[in-house]
Order: sequence, then C-alpha cells, then structure tokens
Amino acid sequence: MKTSRQHGPGPGRRGFTLIEVMMVVAIMGLTLTMGLPSFLRVIHKEGLRKAEYDLVEACRDARRAAIMNNAVAVLDIFPVQGTFGVGGTANKQTQLPHDVTIDILGVNFIQLEHADEARVHFFPNGTSDEFTVVLHSSTGSYIKIYLDTVTALPNIEDIR
Repeated sequence: MKTSRQHGPGPGRRGFTLIEVMMVVAIMGLTLTMGLPSFLRVIHKEGLRKAEYDLVEACRDARRAAIMNNAVAVLDIFPVQGTFGVGGTANKQTQLPHDVTIDILGVNFIQLEHADEARVHFFPNGTSDEFTVVLHSSTGSYIKIYLDTVTALPNIEDIR
C-alpha cells in the first residue's frame, strides 16, 4: 500500500511561508515606527486644537446669528476665566482646555487679555469688530486667530 504525501508547493497546499509572515510583520513595524511621531504630536496638540476649533466655531455662530437675525450678535470672552460664548445662547460658555491660555487678546486694537470681559460685535451686514487672539499651549505651541473685518470670517495661523 502506497500513501501519497504532498511536499512543497502544489495545488493542495494553502498557507503562508515563514518569510512571507516575517515580511508582513517588518512592513507593519516600519509603518508604525514612521507614524508614531505624528501620532504623538497630534495627542500633544489636542488641547490647543480643541481650543482653536471651539473659538472658530463660536465666531462662525456669532456671524451666522447676526446675519440670520438681522441684529448685532456678540461673542463674549472672559480671558481671566478662560471661557467664551455667543451672547443670548442661554449663557452657554465654552471653557478653554486647562493647558491653554490666552496670551494676547485684542478687540478694536485694545489689549484685553487681562480684562474681566471682552466683547466682539458681529453685524448683520457680515462684518465684525477687529479681533485677534493668540492662544498658548503648555507644550510651547502658539496659534493666532483673527477676524477679517470685512467678512468677519476667522483666519488661523500657527506661530512657531
């Protein structure tokens, strides 16, 4: 009685060789190694990115409210407390992340970073007060947000 066994590659064999598995593991390791620094940078800037997003959204909400309601809308900023919100929205205030501070806050060319309150007006014709804020993260990152006074749209700059 003769038994037939298959050795080596053939139509009945399925699976991966050790070299194929090692190549896949090496490629995955290389990809993770290259992507890890970017991932860590994103995590460290999370607080600053959140503050940027929240403040830009508040500016957009105030602009939208002014145009839609045909009335002046106000963005209230409390720099000492680190909060801000659009007036008339049931006092919904947004808190800056604990590792983000306001370094510079200017409204109509008046420095207000140490004031109790700063008010930025958005007008029904789509314009606004002059407004500039520089946010500083505890990791040493800075970001500048300012309004185009003609369109009242926020602009963002990374400051290195």
